[in-house]
Amino acid sequence: MMGGNPPGRTARPSRHDMSAALSGRIRHLWRRLSNLDRAAAILALLCGLVWLGKLAGKQPPLAGLIQLLFFLAAGATAVFHLIQGRGRLLWSLRNRLVVAYLFIAVVPVLLLGTMGWLSARIVYKQFAAHLLQNDLQSRVERLRGLAGEILASLPAQREVAAPGAAGELAGSPAVQAVLTFARAEFPGLALDTALGPKVLSRNAGQRAARFAGLVQSGAEVWLVGAEAKGGRTVSLSVPLTAELLDTLIPDIGPVQVSITRPPTDRDSPNMVTSLGDLNFVSLKQIRARGRSAAPRAHWLDFEVTGIPKFRAILLPPDGAEPSDSTLLGFADTRASVLNRRLFTLPGELGKVYVQGLIALGIIFLVLEVAALRIGVKLTQTITRAVDDLYGATQHVQTGDFSHRVRVQSRDQLGVLGDSFNTMTSSINALVAEQRQRQRLENELSIAREVQSQLFPQKLPEMPGVQLAALCRAARMVSGDYYDFVQVGSNLLGMAIADISGKGISAALLMASLQAAFRSQLVLGGTPATNTAELVSRLNRHLFLNTSDDRYATLFYAVYDAATHTLHYTNAGHLPPFLVSGEQVRKLEEGGMVVGLFDECAYEQGSIRVEPGSLLVAYSDGMTEPENVYGEQFGAKRLVEEVLRYRSAAPQGLAERLLAAAEEWGQSPEQADDMTVVVARLGVRNP
Repeated sequence: MMGGNPPGRTARPSRHDMSAALSGRIRHLWRRLSNLDRAAAILALLCGLVWLGKLAGKQPPLAGLIQLLFFLAAGATAVFHLIQGRGRLLWSLRNRLVVAYLFIAVVPVLLLGTMGWLSARIVYKQFAAHLLQNDLQSRVERLRGLAGEILASLPAQREVAAPGAAGELAGSPAVQAVLTFARAEFPGLALDTALGPKVLSRNAGQRAARFAGLVQSGAEVWLVGAEAKGGRTVSLSVPLTAELLDTLIPDIGPVQVSITRPPTDRDSPNMVTSLGDLNFVSLKQIRARGRSAAPRAHWLDFEVTGIPKFRAILLPPDGAEPSDSTLLGFADTRASVLNRRLFTLPGELGKVYVQGLIALGIIFLVLEVAALRIGVKLTQTITRAVDDLYGATQHVQTGDFSHRVRVQSRDQLGVLGDSFNTMTSSINALVAEQRQRQRLENELSIAREVQSQLFPQKLPEMPGVQLAALCRAARMVSGDYYDFVQVGSNLLGMAIADISGKGISAALLMASLQAAFRSQLVLGGTPATNTAELVSRLNRHLFLNTSDDRYATLFYAVYDAATHTLHYTNAGHLPPFLVSGEQVRKLEEGGMVVGLFDECAYEQGSIRVEPGSLLVAYSDGMTEPENVYGEQFGAKRLVEEVLRYRSAAPQGLAERLLAAAEEWGQSPEQADDMTVVVARLGVRNP
């Protein structure tokens, strides 16, 4: 039987393959980490081992240092990654609002909560210290009260502090009854003949003296209560032992007292302990026996250690003057125990305060949840509107101007959405208009190319004649027209026309005029030099084939090179002028504009041309440019320019006349078509 997997079934990976794949992923992730990330990961692992060791009841070495380094490395890593990823994190408006809310609301609440937590711990510590100090101090005061009672019950002139007086006094049934009753509260209570009198000796000379406090001799401490009056002294002392500590605030938890002494010059620095401005040498610790900390009442029930300071009178062993010493107490308890102490001491009203505080906390929590929900709702409203606007901009970026933003509110964001929709509608209309304008410009460009073919592509060459012509349209196409046609071996026809209007309509009429002009020349039927007859036929053609408001001005001339005669007809056109030397003559013979009236009579003028004479014909666009003062360039200035440059070649003269008119106007936009025709006639051959 053949081995292997059944057909169509994939083999399950083995445990070795899975572990190899997992280790490979771990190695790949480890290589991608920075040195700071690797240090933080190693410290996190060590911190986890320390935590496990504490759970097992062991104290690992350097645990505090490892935890400190871990928190420092974790904080540095968090700050580093926050700086690196700040751009990506804060790109989205939603993330920006979340971060803003964290800094505005959450961070202050956390800081206030932390401040409250620390303040509560400090208050609880001070309260625990106060309980221990107050209980011990009340014991000392009651001890002094017992000494006063015994002193009041003594017969007159009885001196307890004298040698043998203590034993005699202790044998008194009344005193014995008091001592026996008090030993339940003061274990080890005894009449004292040494400590009290030594302390009271500092008050010698006073008629009455009393003392209640702690007296220390070496590493031993006593609670001493003494009273002296009228030469009689009673002193009671109780040694500070574990049995006495067991009776102090029994429901609070473990209690201990550290016996210390002031440092001397003979003490080494390692023996001296500093606590704030207090320097001391520890002698021994006295702990209460059989007392343990209260169990945790809830997860917020933290441990509290109160540390009170006790002032004691230190009696030197050499009998020198007593000095002051400081003892340190330690009371270990929990917050719940202190709460019971705090709210049960004033009476039943404490419970009312606690219940009111809990009710107020619940109300605040409900308000916080409601405020959080309102904030989230407002945030969603803002981010949803911004997301819609961003999505709409993506549509606009792809050229889709038909997309509209959903407007769900009438606030400022809703107005912004309406404005965006209005803007995209306007842009869509402008784009459509631009496309239409582009199509028109394309069509006008084609019309301009077609119109350029209607002008003479090559000027006729005739002996004794030099020609030049320039036409500069105000728009894409021109309503001006000029033409040169050789109508005989020695006859040259020249025409210039200005169509009413501008733009495409004038260009169409110009094309019709050019076609009619050329066809009339081809048809003939009249002498070529009869310019009036040709203009008359053109007038009738335009009148019959155009609307009533369409017309054109026309100047047509035929130059006979054999006879040096110029025949012309001016149909309402600006009079060209013939320059012979210094003499300028306007050519005005003719009649009405063509195309406006039917059956118009036109006259023909003839003039003999002197050799080298200049014929200059132009449209009204050459004379109408205005300067900043509103003055037109005019025909007079045009004549002056011709006379100034009459010796120039026709092409140069035509260019100079156009430049002079443009310089006079100084307008960025040309108002009308500008056309000029220059012909030098009767030029002698060299």
